[in-house]
Amino acid sequence: MAHTREARTLTLAAAKAMAEAGEAEAARRGWTVAIAVVNPEGGLIRSAARFRRPTKALEDAVAGGRTALLGVPGLLALEGGAPLILDGAVVGAVGVSGMASSEDGAIAAAALRAFEG
Repeated sequence: MAHTREARTLTLAAAKAMAEAGEAEAARRGWTVAIAVVNPEGGLIRSAARFRRPTKALEDAVAGGRTALLGVPGLLALEGGAPLILDGAVVGAVGVSGMASSEDGAIAAAALRAFEG
C-alpha cells in the first residue's frame, strides 16, 4: 500500500510566463488588472482550482438559475479564473480581477494560452 503520492506543481518559470502573458494582453487593451497564479489548493483565487472548471462556467450556472451555488464556501462565480490541468490533474489556476468579468476572462485566457503553449 502506498502512503505517499507524487504531486505535479507549476514551476516558477511557468507561473511567471503566464503572469507576463496576461499582463501583456492587459497592457495591449489598456486594462488595469490583478493576476494571480496559484497552486492546486487555490491560494488567492480558489474557485477555478477547487471546482476544476473555469469560473465562467460557475457564473453561467448562477445566471441560469442555479443560485444554490452562491452558498458554496469559497466559490467565486465570476468569469476570470481558469484551472491549469496537466495530464488530467489540476496543477494550479490563474485568476484575474479588475475589469468586467468578461474582460477578466480574456486576460485569464491569454495567461492560459502561455501555459498550454
